[in-house]
Amino acid sequence: MSELIVIGYDNPATANTAYVAVQDLQKDFVVNLSGLAVVSVDDEGKTHVDTPSKIVGVSAASGALWGMVFGILFLVPGLGLLAGAAMGGLFGKLGKSGINDQFRSQVQEMLKPGTAAVVIMAAKITEDKFAVAMAPYGGTILKTSLSDEDEKELSEHLAGSQS
Repeated sequence: MSELIVIGYDNPATANTAYVAVQDLQKDFVVNLSGLAVVSVDDEGKTHVDTPSKIVGVSAASGALWGMVFGILFLVPGLGLLAGAAMGGLFGKLGKSGINDQFRSQVQEMLKPGTAAVVIMAAKITEDKFAVAMAPYGGTILKTSLSDEDEKELSEHLAGSQS
């Protein structure tokens, strides 16, 4: 099961500092990342995404799944790697998993101009240590889970849509 965690901040500087802290938690084995990004919205409402160039231990399959989940969560063209009927099937499947319209709406409501969020997809997480390490940064936390079955089905849909 993967955890999808979005931590919203009132300013990009705090989000960037928290983003670095999450990378350090990966090095300390507190979290096993499948995906990590910091998303900021500038004063004109334009979304900017920053991801680490490489997350240690992430396979191509989980990287593609992260890209798809991220693309659908933020409706970012190109990140979803999907088109046509495949998109409809994946939206339907995501609606049955932890990433439903309500979660997506909460994330989008949190990201207003001038704000930012750290988006984390974790295969494993030591929640108590993670919470203690992230507490100094504050923020609004949104969290959902993808079961192993949901991840497998999403990966299969994704593989089918790319062929």
